[in-house]
Amino acid sequence: MAGILYVVGIGPGEEAQMTPQADEAVRQSQVLAGYTVYVDLLRERYPDKEVLTTAMTQEEKRCRLAFECCAGGRSTAMVCSGDAGVYGMAGLILELAPEYPEVAVRVIPGVTAACAGAAVLGAPLMHDFAVISLSDRLTPMETIWKRLELAAEGDFVICLYNPSSKARGDYLAMACDRLLARCGGERICGIVRNIGRQGQEYRVMTLRELRDWKADMFTTVFVGNTQTRRIGDYMVTPRGYRHGQRG
Repeated sequence: MAGILYVVGIGPGEEAQMTPQADEAVRQSQVLAGYTVYVDLLRERYPDKEVLTTAMTQEEKRCRLAFECCAGGRSTAMVCSGDAGVYGMAGLILELAPEYPEVAVRVIPGVTAACAGAAVLGAPLMHDFAVISLSDRLTPMETIWKRLELAAEGDFVICLYNPSSKARGDYLAMACDRLLARCGGERICGIVRNIGRQGQEYRVMTLRELRDWKADMFTTVFVGNTQTRRIGDYMVTPRGYRHGQRG
């Protein structure tokens, strides 16, 4: 009998932000699979699990190995940071699933960085928002810039994933230049680094200040809309309650 393939969002990294449903899925599995960095976060908590890891860029290989484990009768938890369906492995697993009809797939939700980082900053996502990754490893850069510019023109709050890396050190500055042309330098923004992990830090700043901020792959960036403001140390996008609006 084939095992179940659980695709599990483990949250931003802190054990307390991993849901009970995610914890139960891992405990029900014999194999713990995933990108090495994420599996390492869980090794100590689940010492009895067989471990299956691959490096970045080997996602399809990792998924097929997980399916093979399940086909052999071992339930497997494919773990992802945040939510498995938000820049995670759920999509690729489901694309490959027809090749392994004997394996049942269960997608387990998790706390994505947009939600976890927003809680640190206060309430930046209280109104319509867009989440955009600045990584061009799987998406053409021209598509990313178009999405960013249209989100700004639509006055969405914008949450940026993967804002910078060693190979893409200037991408956040490039994004800010496009936003500055549409939003103005005083637009309220925020950053959270190492969400839910040791060394967590955050800061509320203007878009002009964000343009020169040195972000990395562990940073999540929030760009407010025209209504977003700083209240003390918090970044807040009003929903409109004080004006008698409903919904």
